[in-house]
Amino acid sequence: MSLPELPFAPSLCLIGGHWVAAQNKETLDLTNPSDGTGLAAIARGTAVDIDAAVAAAHTARADVWGRSTAAERGRLLMRIGQLVKENAETLAQLEALDVGKPLTQARNDVTALARYMEFYGSAADKVHGETIPYLDGYTVYTLREAYGVTGHIVPWNYPMQIIGRSVGAALAMGNACVLKPAEEACLTALAFADLAMQAGLPDGVLNVVPGLGAEAGAALAGHPDIQHVSFTGSVNTGRLVQTAAAQNVVPVTLELGGKSPQLVFADADLNAALPFLVNAGIQNAGQTCSASSRILVERSVYNEVTDRMSAAYTQMRAAPALEDASLGPLISARQKEIVTDFLKQGADLPTAAQGQIATDAPGHYVAPTLIAEVPPDHTLAQDEIFGPVQVLIPFDSEEEALAIANNTKYGLVASVWSQNGARQMRLAKQLKAGQVFLNNYGAGGGVELPFGGTGHSGHGREKGFEALFHFSQLKTVAALHG
Repeated sequence: MSLPELPFAPSLCLIGGHWVAAQNKETLDLTNPSDGTGLAAIARGTAVDIDAAVAAAHTARADVWGRSTAAERGRLLMRIGQLVKENAETLAQLEALDVGKPLTQARNDVTALARYMEFYGSAADKVHGETIPYLDGYTVYTLREAYGVTGHIVPWNYPMQIIGRSVGAALAMGNACVLKPAEEACLTALAFADLAMQAGLPDGVLNVVPGLGAEAGAALAGHPDIQHVSFTGSVNTGRLVQTAAAQNVVPVTLELGGKSPQLVFADADLNAALPFLVNAGIQNAGQTCSASSRILVERSVYNEVTDRMSAAYTQMRAAPALEDASLGPLISARQKEIVTDFLKQGADLPTAAQGQIATDAPGHYVAPTLIAEVPPDHTLAQDEIFGPVQVLIPFDSEEEALAIANNTKYGLVASVWSQNGARQMRLAKQLKAGQVFLNNYGAGGGVELPFGGTGHSGHGREKGFEALFHFSQLKTVAALHG
């Protein structure tokens, strides 16, 4: 299927409010993951384009955006959110075609993007400083101030949602932004920027430079005039981003993925748990940083959980995005190869169930696969697969479940299924994760809920009110007046 008609050329960058070609005039080809056909050409931005975008952002910050009031910024973000809703179906089709996710999931991402704009728009004028009791004769207070110009490097799996949670918060606090979308999927980033301009965002406040990570991304992460960097992606690339930013002593928010467990105890409500156990691992074909790829089950209900999850798996279909099946393709041939290699490493383990690839299209499909009796130290239980693969691990006690859950290098999300309130509280405190859900998983997207990890899952927090603090810095003012 061809792209919807767009008011901008996908082969251009947005710099200083103008759609311009990359200075090298080169482009990159986007491929439709559902069928392997060409989708569009995007700009191959490089360091010179990043330089121009950063300069435009600084000018906009100094001339207009830095002088705007919080209320003005909030109203503008609300207008952007309204335009997102008015253009929801176009955005959803772009995301589905570009990423390969089922259309229903892409529509949910549009809803989340609009909600981020609403949330941060309404929160922009509610970030307050404090007065601090101090010595006699002093008045001391704190201010929350924007960093200035922030860099945002977003991945291909959830472009709209991650733009919403990082760029939305940064703009609300008064930062000007330079956005580098993933070279595999960046159409909704360009479309969002166009809607922001239509809403009245001043020229240069949001700049978008597509390109390769090793070229445009590296230039943005290490740019001497960027005051804060937000990155979502792999651990290895996160290390490079943090190293580059460190040369300029610039703070970094890193969200790097996970190996998130759900702990299912014998007293769990399995009827309530089942949709969460399955969907949290298979959504977006498992290409989700917070995917629940490990299901830890108390041995007395292990067979029942395995049977019920297996039944769900056999009904799953992987098909082209616009067919709106259970899941779509993986993003690329390379990602399919990575997931297939993981499955080969688990070839000696029992496959509990497998779904179907319901298409003969030459896309990047892997059948959803549930693997049973996986040892906790096996690579399938330790490493992020980023595909539609879940593993089942039995346990015999709460202590063993906790030890297995915490025994990875990651710490992003965890869930506990139990009717025992004391157990819920114990495990919520002891699980190594930035988010812990009790008798649920994901909390409906959680725009309002601070999100981030520990260990190799990264540091810093996005989403919720907490993100506004991470895109601002605190200043203390102490006045001696006698």
